[in-house]
Amino acid sequence: MNERDVLVTEVALRDGSHAIAHSYTVDQVVRVTKALDEARVPFIEVSHGDGLGGSSLQYGLSTTNEFDLIEAAVNVCESSKIAVLLLPGIGTVKELKIAANLGAKMARIATHVTEADVSKQHISTAKELGLETVGFLMMSHMAPVEKLVQQARLMESYGADVVYMVDSAGALLPHEVKSRIAALRQSLSIEIGFHAHNNLSLAMANTLIAIEEGATRIDGSVRCLGAGAGNTQTEVLVGVLERLGIKTGIDFYKLMDLAEDIVAPILQTPQEITKGSLILGYAGVYSSFLLHANRAAKKWNVDARDILVELGKQRVVGGQEDMIQEIACQIANKKLSVF
Repeated sequence: MNERDVLVTEVALRDGSHAIAHSYTVDQVVRVTKALDEARVPFIEVSHGDGLGGSSLQYGLSTTNEFDLIEAAVNVCESSKIAVLLLPGIGTVKELKIAANLGAKMARIATHVTEADVSKQHISTAKELGLETVGFLMMSHMAPVEKLVQQARLMESYGADVVYMVDSAGALLPHEVKSRIAALRQSLSIEIGFHAHNNLSLAMANTLIAIEEGATRIDGSVRCLGAGAGNTQTEVLVGVLERLGIKTGIDFYKLMDLAEDIVAPILQTPQEITKGSLILGYAGVYSSFLLHANRAAKKWNVDARDILVELGKQRVVGGQEDMIQEIACQIANKKLSVF
């Protein structure tokens, strides 16, 4: 590529919503988006943490309507484009059309790694709306390479411009990323993307391996503001890629400044690998479950780690948040029965 080697999508205003209990304000989104635009970040994802339509008792209520946030972000962008996430079954074509009318330019259609077939209608609609369309295969550690490739091909056949391998739990090890991205690159004719979580402190390493194997679309979150222990830290990623001679087109200094001066104050607590986020990666559990598990642990007076390990054993996935309270209750009852 001439102008860039890797295209970065900033996800702090979507994935980071999980970390702050979906409490973004219009002012915060405007300030972050404007600074990202000035730093020439190509795409900025804005929506509820669980995508369009995610504001609910099950997934977490937003303090501000996400369409107000999307519209505000669109209005301050001069070069950056606004992306939205949609999980079929949570969001609908109706929400997708509203986002497009507000000025969003990219739709990322996300499904569980084995359920790409539910994305056909949404990918087709996004293409009809003139949006750059991304297939987003979540919890990719839960499927063997052959299944991942099969599902990615489905998304490609529906019209996706890009397919992402998504390490939603931050559970993948470097050799697993290597084999999966290599297989996707060999099997698809469209671009490959990678979205990491840092629960095992492997987000940067896994991202670099994905790029080595042919991924050209990469997600990052400024100041690691994302679910669990956050994502690949965007400002660090840009610095590392510059050292490697890989072009992103992003202003490194401006990105560092916004991370320090604008995003850091938004964080309720510093993004670090805590015992909770570590267990997410270890057990292979959806990163957005951490806040829900902590709340359930407090309610039922049990260890959040026990909840998360059991969620991993039962292979619970996004959309099954109601299971968290149920499992916490079961663990509490077992404790009582011992006495």
